[in-house]
Amino acid sequence: MALSRRNRGERGIDYWPGFVDALSTFLLAIIFMLSVFMLAQFFLSRDIAGKDDAMNRLNRQLAELSDLLQLERGQRQSLQDNVNALTSTLDTAESERRRLQALAETARGQVGTAGGRIATLEGQLAIQQQVSQAALAQVELLNQQIAALRRQLAALEETLGASEARDRDSQARISDLGRRLNLALAQRVQELSRYRSEFFGRLREILADRSDIRVVGDRFVFGSEVFFASSQAVVEPGGRAELDKLASALLQLEREIPGDIPWVLRVDGHTDARPISGAGRFQSNWDLSAARSIAVVQYLISKGISPRRLVAAGFGEFQPIEPGDSPEALSRNRRIELRLTDR
Repeated sequence: MALSRRNRGERGIDYWPGFVDALSTFLLAIIFMLSVFMLAQFFLSRDIAGKDDAMNRLNRQLAELSDLLQLERGQRQSLQDNVNALTSTLDTAESERRRLQALAETARGQVGTAGGRIATLEGQLAIQQQVSQAALAQVELLNQQIAALRRQLAALEETLGASEARDRDSQARISDLGRRLNLALAQRVQELSRYRSEFFGRLREILADRSDIRVVGDRFVFGSEVFFASSQAVVEPGGRAELDKLASALLQLEREIPGDIPWVLRVDGHTDARPISGAGRFQSNWDLSAARSIAVVQYLISKGISPRRLVAAGFGEFQPIEPGDSPEALSRNRRIELRLTDR
């Protein structure tokens, strides 16, 4: 009887709970793998978005590097470093792509029901690969631009070398021209000195009998009384006779001196230090000295001397030749000076 009950008990074993447990475990495994796949897809999407941002940044960097290459040669090494960094980033992206592709293959092998999602993932990976190829093409283009820029820099350096050579040649020509010009000027000065000596010699012969006419260095000094009355700027008759002699010598000199020598006869008016008093024509010694030198120049012009060969200057009382305020010193300082000089 006991055996009979045991047999009935063995036929009554319930297998359904074990089947339910096994099915639940299988479903949990599938859900776990789907969760892993979704997490992988999330990280993959984020990585792809990050790669797009990285590619945009790389594009901006490439544009900035191109501008910098045009501006400064010294930043070529920095540009090459950026290109190397870009290549490294692309290598990293390619490695990441291979890793993601391997992950997708693993997920596709583990979860057969997720084929549609895996196809989407493969499409995204294909897009990422196209982006990577485009970046590689941009890197190649940038390398070509770098090579072209190097050729341009070489051409510029060659042009600069040629320009420096021309500049050295020009400097040599300028130096030679300056030397020849200085030599020509020296010759003109020597010629003018020779004519000045001849002119002064003639004036000494003409005016030898006048005690109030002196030779001081390279100047003939006439006392103002020879030509003008006190505080006046009108040439007196006695002064006109002396100026006629001077004009005759000047006309002869003007015919003898070559036309390319730029000579002039400078007429300088000087007064003594006593201020002008009264409400006369002249307000100061400046006015009086300038008016006297102009009067001499105008008289010489009336005698046929070319105005281009005459210069009038007034110095007032500020260039005395004898200090003191004695009558003799004042008389010597009131003077008209003639100087043959270059223009």
